[in-house]
Amino acid sequence: MRPLLALLVIVPLLGGCFERGQTVAVDAPQPPPPDDDAVCRANNTQPGSPAYIVCRKERDAARAKSEARADRAQRNLGEYMLNNPVRPYSGDSR
Repeated sequence: MRPLLALLVIVPLLGGCFERGQTVAVDAPQPPPPDDDAVCRANNTQPGSPAYIVCRKERDAARAKSEARADRAQRNLGEYMLNNPVRPYSGDSR
């Protein structure tokens, strides 16, 4: 009796382990961005020097520009999807 009871408890729990529906494609993990301090020091600049400060500001500006470009692309995709909905096939169109 106990094995039957255990089976009745375990089977529904294992049902959640089965994959249902369409799988989601996952991008490969991106490598971490290079450390700004290390990049600027590699140019033979000392922290606090004018060249180091310019290097850090340029890297911050490039990062902000990249993030803005990604945000804009995502917003454009969302607007495109709203303005161009795809209606699923509803059967015979007579």
